[in-house]
Amino acid sequence: MAKVVLEDVSKSFPSQRRPPESDQRDPAQVPADLEPTEKNTSEPAAAVLRQISFSVADGEFMVLVGPSGCGKSTLLRLISGLETLTGGNIWVGEQRVNTLPPKQRDIAMVFQSYALYPHLNVYDNLAFGLRRMRSWQRQSTETSPNPGWQAALVTATRRLPKSLRYQSAAEKQIDRRVRRVAQMLQIEALLYRLPRQLSGGQKQRVALGRAMARNPQVFLMDEPLSNLDAKLRTETRAQIVALQRQLGTTTLYVTHDQTEAMTMGDRIAVMNAGQIQQIAPPLELYRAPANRFVAAFIGSPPMNFLPVIVTSTGVKHPTFELTLPPHWQPALSPYQGQPATLGIRPEHFQLYPDSDLSLTVQRVEALGSETFLTAALNETILQIKVSPDYSIQPGETVQVSIERDRVHLFDPNTEAAIRPLAP
Repeated sequence: MAKVVLEDVSKSFPSQRRPPESDQRDPAQVPADLEPTEKNTSEPAAAVLRQISFSVADGEFMVLVGPSGCGKSTLLRLISGLETLTGGNIWVGEQRVNTLPPKQRDIAMVFQSYALYPHLNVYDNLAFGLRRMRSWQRQSTETSPNPGWQAALVTATRRLPKSLRYQSAAEKQIDRRVRRVAQMLQIEALLYRLPRQLSGGQKQRVALGRAMARNPQVFLMDEPLSNLDAKLRTETRAQIVALQRQLGTTTLYVTHDQTEAMTMGDRIAVMNAGQIQQIAPPLELYRAPANRFVAAFIGSPPMNFLPVIVTSTGVKHPTFELTLPPHWQPALSPYQGQPATLGIRPEHFQLYPDSDLSLTVQRVEALGSETFLTAALNETILQIKVSPDYSIQPGETVQVSIERDRVHLFDPNTEAAIRPLAP
């Protein structure tokens, strides 16, 4: 197992030259020997990742989460060696791997699309990587007095029934490794099926097993559950976490699903527009988001935001005034009289008569264990989570109170969190 360290990692895709708008001729009408001129313009290089720096401890389960297009899968491909760095350094253990090809990084990757070999059965898919590792090939050569004869015998008996095939010493060890992994993943009964004969969940376990069989220093997982239905996703999510705890392998897991991130990771790195927004344990992200983006992304439904003016004792909105606890005062002093953004999570409203806000309910979503209200405060739409015991209909007016010790404030210009002192 190994620690993974990223130092100022950047990735940009090269710019492409394009003709100026005044010269949008049909390419067939442009002479083949026409050289580019100064009139040709270039698109600016597309910066996908910008100065990414963090470390993943040995044996840690780190989740990279963010919206589609934020660069999280590209970052995983840079670590694996499938993409080349524009700048920065990547370390796996004590080795700088910037220029190493993927096969020399001792990293296994699980892809979103499973990437199983369709003509190989489950057993051979699991064994494929092992058979091509130099350590296994070298072991086979060292344990055989005549490796050429042995290879020929293996090839000649490959199409015979399993009981009649010749197995080298290395192949016997591969067999033991494959069957041990199949037992851990509970896919022993599937070893001789082809991928087309498997369900989505079974394919995902085979893809995971192929990575596990190599016993790499680092696992990389790129949205491996996105193709599964909700029930199977929950079951497989628990299996992945349990296996990672059992193996103790350093793991980087990419997802856009914040529920997966919150339930799986030791720490979560929230990404947006090619930059790290915050790295913290799951509950810290929920309770103390570093900025408005993190506050909105972590939590379902997302946090509500209201424009307010900071006062000496709290905040003021055109329809209500909120007095905050005393430990907020040092943080509020520099912003007194200035605008700010008030953040309130849906679960931090309470239904009380004669409370802070009077809201008109527009929509009710009853989920059985909880109920979500969509309500209007003037022109602002708020989401509120209430007990399912309340019987509320669209069009009704409800009185809600805000839990003052659970609110968040953000600078409207930088969107950074304004944090109070610890109570």
